[in-house]
Amino acid sequence: MKLFNLNDPGWGRGQQNQDNDPPPGRQKGTDGPPDLDEVWRDFNKRLSGLLGRKGGGRGPRMPAGGGMPSMPGPSPRFVILLVIVGVLLWLASGFMIVQEGQVAVVTRFGKYVHTLSPGLQWRMPYPIENAQDVDISRLRTFEVGFRGSARNKVLSESLMLTNDENIVDVQYVVQYRLRPDGAPDYLFNTSQPDESVRQAAETAMREVVGSKPMDFVLYSGRTEVASEVQSLAQTILDRYDTGIELSTVAIQNVQPPEQVQAAFDDAVKAGQDRERQINEGNAYASKILPEAEGQAARMVQDAEGYSAQVVGQAQGDTSRFNSVAAEYAKAPAITRERIYLQTMQDIFTDTAKVMIDAPVGNNMLYLPLDKIMQQAAADTKAAPGAASSSSTVSAAGTAHAASQKSSSGTAAARGVPAGLDSLMQSPYSN
Repeated sequence: MKLFNLNDPGWGRGQQNQDNDPPPGRQKGTDGPPDLDEVWRDFNKRLSGLLGRKGGGRGPRMPAGGGMPSMPGPSPRFVILLVIVGVLLWLASGFMIVQEGQVAVVTRFGKYVHTLSPGLQWRMPYPIENAQDVDISRLRTFEVGFRGSARNKVLSESLMLTNDENIVDVQYVVQYRLRPDGAPDYLFNTSQPDESVRQAAETAMREVVGSKPMDFVLYSGRTEVASEVQSLAQTILDRYDTGIELSTVAIQNVQPPEQVQAAFDDAVKAGQDRERQINEGNAYASKILPEAEGQAARMVQDAEGYSAQVVGQAQGDTSRFNSVAAEYAKAPAITRERIYLQTMQDIFTDTAKVMIDAPVGNNMLYLPLDKIMQQAAADTKAAPGAASSSSTVSAAGTAHAASQKSSSGTAAARGVPAGLDSLMQSPYSN
């Protein structure tokens, strides 16, 4: 069967061509292009035979009045079949596969309808609905203040003014991605969403740097500045419903402008020297002040102790003098004798030898108190009940008696007057 075979030499020439008969109006053996009417009749005949039409082999009807024969049209069943096949193919074109990490934003006649998740999905075919794939998993990155490396600077983006009216060169990187539900906002709410992120980041950085001093931005506050910039830029993007979420704002480099770098280094060095000297002064003060405070406190306590001692001693002496004065008023002779003995005891306690000069003559009396004390100590051992103070008093009394005896004997031997002898006796004796 040679239906619709383009290699068929008789295509478009009908049955006559198969019998090597020339078509009407053409002589046999003449080659040339087939007649269009013959091509159309042959096509209809073979198509009718394919669809099961009867009478497919009959030729075209000749009109009653003569002229061109009428051409038979396609059957309704064929047309319906073609329409059904076309509709099915059109509906099948609505199937689509959404890749992992992407979503498909569906619009119906240009208006947003819904978002398709990853996997095999179907939508109304074009031109009713259209789908646009959006990558929501990719981390987008752009640089502000430089391109590629820190040496390739963009000064119009990096130079900023600080709170203390200094200029700093800030270079930073911003990373962002789309929210899972932010693809429609990313496509339709802003005309240039990526450029919007860049402008929001620059605006936030200039605002934050403009509110901070230069030293804070250069040294201790980089992390805090980056955090504030990310928060402020995200607020701006959310205000415009861009569907974008900032992931990271990382400051790569912060420095003064190159034109004043040398002067700035000198100023930094001077500031560091100043801080070092201040720290050394604080350390010296921290060392000296406690010592001085301790010495002052010790001196105050010593003075208070000495004052208490002197006052107490004066009060004690006063009380003792008052008590002695009261006893002296009662018995003057006995009190004088006791005072004399107590005084001699205080003297002889710390004295081993006593030399007594006689008032008259060149003789000198020697009292070996050390021997007397040893004898008193021996007596104390022999009689344990005796006190050391009693021994001292006894020694003092012995010395006094010896002194009186020696003085009187010497005075009598030399003819000393009785008035002079009385001077060698106790000043408190009658």
